[in-house]
Amino acid sequence: QVQLVESGGGLVRAGGSLRLSCVLSGPTFSGYGMGWFRQGPGNEREFVAAITRFGGSTSYADSVKGRFTISRDNAKKTMYLQMNSLKPDDTAVYYCAADYLGALSVRAGEYDYWGQGTQVTVSS
Repeated sequence: QVQLVESGGGLVRAGGSLRLSCVLSGPTFSGYGMGWFRQGPGNEREFVAAITRFGGSTSYADSVKGRFTISRDNAKKTMYLQMNSLKPDDTAVYYCAADYLGALSVRAGEYDYWGQGTQVTVSS
């Protein structure tokens, strides 16, 4: 069974940086397109970024383009989200998700497995 565990969240001031990690436990990390989503207070879960199975292509929400970078290390079964120039509007619970044989899905319903989430809080 596939399990995803996020880490790296925390409290940071506006303009600061954080790096989130997502580790997959299961046999075939490279079999999954991966994504990051977030859900802020009172908001629906929204797409943040996605990466293809071998990292050749990425996709970003307009709100994070140029500030966030998604990457993966298949040997470590780990995906990352480097978040720079953070803003208070980035405050949310961040979730990683795995989409079996998927590629750059932006819809949450396309993903098969989800992590438990990690809180990111950006103070002004």
